[in-house]
Amino acid sequence: MNIMTNSLGDILARKDFDEPPEMQAIKKFVQRTFQSTVEVMVREHDIVVTTASAALANNLRLKVTELRKAADTDKRIIFRIR
Repeated sequence: MNIMTNSLGDILARKDFDEPPEMQAIKKFVQRTFQSTVEVMVREHDIVVTTASAALANNLRLKVTELRKAADTDKRIIFRIR
């Protein structure tokens, strides 16, 4: 029986830390449109966008169609306020 042990460094060396394209697109859209930053989490069926203010979250809700188009996705986009 061959037991393979991996150090944390080995595991992290194989990890892909690149942001998904949807995440990059949403962050760029918000920065370009509202001069603000957001946190984005891409999940299997949806995308969660976390903002620092309710006003920004509301403005993003109004532009959800443009946001989906910019991210080239048909996933549900959920907005959260930090």
